[in-house]
Parts: sequence; structure tokens; C-alpha cells
Amino acid sequence: MTTRRLLGLLIATATVGSTLALAPAPPAAAAGRCGDHPWCDTSLSPGKRAELLLAELTMNEKIGLLGGDSLMSGAFSSPDTHTGVQTGVPRLDLPTIYYSDGPVGPRQGKSIGLPAPLTLAATFDPELARSHGTVAALEARAKGNDVIYAPTVNIARTPLAGRTFEGYGEDPWLTSRLGVAWIEGAQSTGLIGNVKHFAANNQEGVDLTGGLLDEHLPIGLGVIGTRYAQNSIVDDRTMREIYLPQFEAAVKEAKVGTIMCAYNRVNGEYACQNSTLLKKILRDEWGFKGYTIADYLAIHTTDGGLNNGLDFEPWPPIGYQPALISAAVTLGQVSRATIDEHVRVMLETWFRFGVFDRAAYRNDDAQIDKVADGQASQRIAEQSTTLLRNEGILPIAPSVRSIAVIGKPATQFAVGGGSGEVEPFENHSLLDGITDRAGEGVTVTYDDGTDHARAAAAAKAADIAIVVVKDQYGEGSDRNCLTLQCPDVNGNQDALIESVAAGQQKTVVVLESGGADLTPWRSKVAALVQAWYPGAHGGPALARVLFGDVDPGGRLPLTLPDSESQLPTAVSPSRYPGSGILGLDTHYDEGVFVGYRWYDEKRLEPAYPFGFGLSYTSFALSDLEVDRSGSGAVVKAVVTNTGGRTGFAVPQLYLGLPDQSASVQQPPAALKGFTKVELEPGETRTVSFPLDERALSYWDAGASAWKVTKGCADVKVGFSSRDLPLHGRLPIGGGAC
Repeated sequence: MTTRRLLGLLIATATVGSTLALAPAPPAAAAGRCGDHPWCDTSLSPGKRAELLLAELTMNEKIGLLGGDSLMSGAFSSPDTHTGVQTGVPRLDLPTIYYSDGPVGPRQGKSIGLPAPLTLAATFDPELARSHGTVAALEARAKGNDVIYAPTVNIARTPLAGRTFEGYGEDPWLTSRLGVAWIEGAQSTGLIGNVKHFAANNQEGVDLTGGLLDEHLPIGLGVIGTRYAQNSIVDDRTMREIYLPQFEAAVKEAKVGTIMCAYNRVNGEYACQNSTLLKKILRDEWGFKGYTIADYLAIHTTDGGLNNGLDFEPWPPIGYQPALISAAVTLGQVSRATIDEHVRVMLETWFRFGVFDRAAYRNDDAQIDKVADGQASQRIAEQSTTLLRNEGILPIAPSVRSIAVIGKPATQFAVGGGSGEVEPFENHSLLDGITDRAGEGVTVTYDDGTDHARAAAAAKAADIAIVVVKDQYGEGSDRNCLTLQCPDVNGNQDALIESVAAGQQKTVVVLESGGADLTPWRSKVAALVQAWYPGAHGGPALARVLFGDVDPGGRLPLTLPDSESQLPTAVSPSRYPGSGILGLDTHYDEGVFVGYRWYDEKRLEPAYPFGFGLSYTSFALSDLEVDRSGSGAVVKAVVTNTGGRTGFAVPQLYLGLPDQSASVQQPPAALKGFTKVELEPGETRTVSFPLDERALSYWDAGASAWKVTKGCADVKVGFSSRDLPLHGRLPIGGGAC
């Protein structure tokens, strides 16, 4: 080959290579069910892909996407019945979207039977919240769903509220941290989360039957102050500081895909057509990029929903029936651009979560890892178990040779009613857990407690008695009182405890609760264990705690009152259930003084305070440090296990901010940080609580902005809202201490 020919070949090769390098790359095709369309190019942004698909949809197809399509979904449950169905557009390969309950896992057939969300809250552990969300979403995914209706982040304004068990308690910071972690866990599986119920949705309504029919109905019959029409009258500061922060965190931190608006009205407007909530706050202020979903039957007018920010009505399509939407567009009540925007945010969300770019999830329970899910469920139940009283009887000593287990709940699956009412694959009861853990050398007897004299005799004959009692919470109606007889479905359980304790000094009460219960007998029993609704693996979990295999890791996510008269809502019927016809106007005039804030402000002594929980060991706090860091601060403390066993400590940081004025009062203390550490005997660890500027701020309603008051903040670190041994000061807003 001549030099000239070789040079020509090299030039030609280089030219071809350069041409190929400059040529545009072929579109990145979606790997799933998107088909062969321009919007299937995965190199494009979710927004651009949504625009391309939106342009190909007819108006009728767009309208069809705004309402659900299955009347058999909703309150009904079966292995092949999804909670919601949103039929796609086959000609454009737009897939059908399936929706699932919920906060305790799917109700579509059976599930592992997770602990209730309030149980999870008692762990004070965001990592366990992440685990709970992951398990719930994986099981919903294994049943062929794309969206899971959870978490519920409404604040427990009153423990009478029927859905208290579905939320994370009375504090917005605790709720925010757990809610964010739950969503992140759920959405890591590919499912889309759905934070609910937006907003100020804090009661179901008073049932005039006393809840006696609840166990026979899918939801309760709350009438007075009913959630379907109740009006939450809330001032702006209270809304921003108590009832919205957890939703804001879900949007800004967890990037939640969907939000469910509530049944109730908020300051006069129904939540699902409340432009202040759905447009001004959610879209304009927080920058929400997902889509909004109506709670079932929560829409009231077609144009009201469409023009004020409601994107999708899942079941049954009442206001968003195609004929009604078409008529609203034809009459000029709703613009075509508004329809386009609702569809666009849904399409963009589905592209962002990869719904088009994967195969449809199969409905097949065989995909569920029951062993792994059961282990996760048991771990949460162990870490939520809250020891409230212990006169040296726990853990159960090796010398105990006979145990009497008393009460029907010892053999039952404890769960709240409504969208959280799951059916487990298998229930591992407390009776089974105690029997298995006790072993062959210990005699375990059981009495259902229906005959108090017989139960007392069985207890007296044993070395130790464990009385298991349960309350009843559920969607649709509130509890009429906080005694264990409201409603009276398990007999007079308070009297049962009294009878057993009178004859057996070594009586342990295990309380399975979905909220707060009165405990007038607490000083008469040797131990009180708050087990919450511990899930289908609660039996072995509680047995491990009772026998000392694991330290009780739970702390109270809500205050347990000494009497109902202490509740902030007990001041007046206008606060709860509400004033006016059927009690529909509920005045939140306690303001920011909700939960422990109320007890502290009014100097009320509860039965057990927020954040409280005993351990089988003891802890001490020391060496408080408060250091400014930018516009915030960092608080540090040293926690030491001073006892003889390994255990869990939950140090908590509270701030008492200075009052801005006589009309803008601050609670004596508000939770701003917490952490959970496991320490061996004698072990010491430094814990740190970062505080940003928001943690030091209050909502200035006049300026519609967060502001820092000039002054000095009280810094308090301890083990509950009433046990705060470390005190410091922090100058804020240019003030001095």
C-alpha cells in the first residue's frame, strides 16, 4: 500500500468516525409497556413526555382519566378488588392505574398484618417507619397496585377521634419525621405514596348508638360533627404550626407523588375544592408536582373541584362523571386548559415514577415474602411496646412456674376499623406468644374473662396474671368516651382488671389501644404495658418484651389523660364535636395548645405524659451544649446507661420560644428533636439535635411568613415532655439571654 493510499484511508476513516459521532443518538426507548411513541423516549424529562402524550389525547379521553371506573372498589375488599381503578387509554398504551389502601397495608385480600401507624409512632424511630412503609408498599405492589393510600398524618387533636390509630399522634414534628421516612420507604419500591387527609381532618363524628354497630359495619355512623360536612374553623397560625407541617414535609422532603384531600370543610370551604389548600399553599407555596385525589365521596360540585385544584376522583365518580365534566366544559364553567392541567400533572407523575417504563405489577400473593415481612412487623411491635408502670414484676422472672392469661383480646387480632382494617395471613396471638416463650416448664392457663369471679380465681391460682384488654377505634365514628367500655364490645374490662388485681398482687395489664384510654386502676396493678394495636406478630413481640429478651422500646406519641375533662377539646362543645346544627362548626380556638402543649400551658397532670416510657434499665443525661450554627443551632447532650441491662433510650429536645406578643403566645415546650439509641450497661453516647431557622420560628399571620421573635429560647432535653433535666438558653432573632 502506497503512502498516499494509506493517508487517504486514514482520512476517510476519521471522517466517517466524526460523522457518526456527530449523528444524533436514537431515542432511548422505554423498557416497559409504553409502546412505540415519542413520549416513550426516556431521555426526555417527565414534563416533556407528559406534554407529548397530552397532545395526542382527545378531550373525551382526558375527561375519562379524571374519574375512577370501578364501583366494586372502595369500601369493598377481596383478593381481586382494588381500592381504586383508573382505566387507561389502550390506543396510546396509557396503562390502567390501580390504587390500594392503606396505612396498615393492603385490604385487597389478606396481608401480613402490620402494627397500626400509632403503634409505629410509639417506636420514635424513623428507620422503622421506613421499614413499615416499605413492607406495606411491597405487599400492595404484589397485589398489582400502583398507588398506596398512606400515610395518614393528621394530628390527634382529640384522642376520641375514630382514626387516631391511623396517625402518628399529637405532635407535628414526630409526625413529620415518621411520615417522611414512611413515604421514602414506600416510594423506594416503585409505588406512589399518598399522604392524607389534607387538611384539619381530626374527627369522624359522634355516633348516637355509642359505636355498638361498628364491628358489624365497614365504617362507623358518626352523625354529630360528622366528617362529611364538619367545618374546621382554624386560624392561620394554628394551621401552619400544627396541622400543615407534616404535609409540607411530605411534599418538600419526601417528594410524595399524591395527596388525598379530606371530607371536611376548612374555614367554610370543602377541602376537596378549597383553592387555598389545593392551589395557593400546595402548588404555589410548596411547589407540589404530583396530583390530588379526593377521599371517597368527598367531592361536592364538578366545577368546584376542577377549578379549585382537585385532579382525580377515584370512587365512585360522582362529581367527575364524564357527562358532568363535559357539560361543565361546554357551558364554560370549566376551561379546556383546566382539564389539560389536571391530566398533565397525573401523566407527569406517572412518568416520574416510571409507571410507563416497567411491566404492570402482577396481582399474586406468592410474591410476598411473608417471613421477611413478619420479621419486620415483629421488630416494630417490639420497639413500640411502651412500659408505663413496673413495680419490679417485669421482666418475668425465671422462678415463675405458672401464668394465667386473661381476656378475649389475648387470642384476637387487634385492628382499627375502616380503610386500616386489614386481615392477616396468620395471627400470632399474645396467648400463643406467651405459651411458646414460657416453655414446657411453665404452666400457662387461659380464661376469656367473661366471668370475673372465675377469672380472678384463675389469676390467684397462678404465680402471675396477665390481663389483656382492648379498646375500639375505627373510621366513620368517634369514641363516645375514653373508658374501655366505649363501646362495650368486650364487656366491662375495667371491672375485670379490678377483680383480678384484688386477688393477685402480681397482675400485669397489657393494653391494646388505638389511642388513649383512661386507667383508673393503674395504681392497683403491678405493671402496665401499652401494646397498642401490635399487628399479627404482636404476640411473640410482646412475649419477648415481657420475658426480658428485648427492652421495651416504646414511648408515648400522645398524652394519656387522667380524665376526659383534661382534654383541650373538653372545654366547650364548640371545640368538639362542634356548634350549630348537628355540631358542624368545630372551633379550633385552643390554637397551638394541642396535646402536651395544652397540659403544660394549663399545668394539668396527666396520667402519663407525651414521650414517656420506662425501660428495664436506667439512663442519665448530662453535658448539655447549645451552639449557634448559621441561622440555627446545634444542641448536644450525653446519655449514659446507668443500669445493669442493655436498653433503649429516647432523648428528646424541646424548645420554649419567647412569646411574640400577648396575642401570639408560645407553648412552654415543643418537641424539636428526638433520637433513639441502644446502650449497653455503662455505655455513654453523645446525641446531637440540629435546629434550623424554621425550628426557631413562628407563623406571622399578618405577614403570611415564618418569623423569629427577638428574645431568648429555653432549651430543654430529657426523656418525656415532663422529664426534662437539662436546661439551657439560646438567643434568637438578634436577642440576648
